[in-house]
Order: sequence, then structure tokens, then C-alpha cells
Amino acid sequence: MARPYSMDLRKRVVAAVERGQSRHAVAKQFGVAPSCVIKWMQRVGATGSVAPAQMGGRRPFALAAHRVFVLSRLAEKPDLTIDALKAELAERGIVVGRFAVWHFLRREKQSFKKKPARQRAGQARRGKTAKAVEKTSRKVRP
Repeated sequence: MARPYSMDLRKRVVAAVERGQSRHAVAKQFGVAPSCVIKWMQRVGATGSVAPAQMGGRRPFALAAHRVFVLSRLAEKPDLTIDALKAELAERGIVVGRFAVWHFLRREKQSFKKKPARQRAGQARRGKTAKAVEKTSRKVRP
């Protein structure tokens, strides 16, 4: 990930614009993109500082605030599918995607195991397997 521009450069750019130069001329003079200068000036107007915002970090899970509800539903009904859980959350006004539900459950170490009733189907085109060949009554010589 790229690093933010230095505070020294940011302050010099803002000072040049405040002296009356156009933003595009200042961008060309300092070798930065005009959109950069425009955004820095907007930041100065909004916050009074040209300091960069925090970069990186982790976002909390979309369902972090609803952890108790989700885990209690799984305790009540352990065979609840991700889509069914997503639908129940939508009924409560919590709109999340299927991946958000899966990701939350994965983080909570909840998994869905296949049930024995959902085993592979048998052979589709072939009939029953052949029976074993009967033993012959003849003697084998040593």
C-alpha cells in the first residue's frame, strides 16, 4: 500500500493555494495530481488540518453487534442454513450478504456438517452389480 504524502509537502501546497495560485498550477509546480490538491484543500476547509486520515486497519464484522442473537438461534436450531439465517436477520431489519453471515460463523468457529442422509446417489445408468461367481466342484491339483 502506498504511503501518504509528507506533511511538509502538504503544508507548502496549501500555503501556495492560499496565496492565490490556482490548484492546477500548484499541482503542476509540486508534481502532484490536481485531485490531490483539491482534496487537501477540502480537508483543510472541513477539519482545519491537512493531516492524512488513518490508513489500513480492520473493519468490524457486520454481525458483531448481533452476535448474541445469531449464536442463540444456532443453539436453538443447529441445522439452520446460512440463507435461512440471512432471511431471519432481514426480518429483524439487519440486511447483510450471504458472505457476511458465512464469514461471521467461520470466525465464531461454527460449521455446517453434511448429514448422513445426504450421501452420494447410486449409479444412475447401470443396473445392480453382478453376483459373485459360484465355486466349481473340480479339484485343483497340487
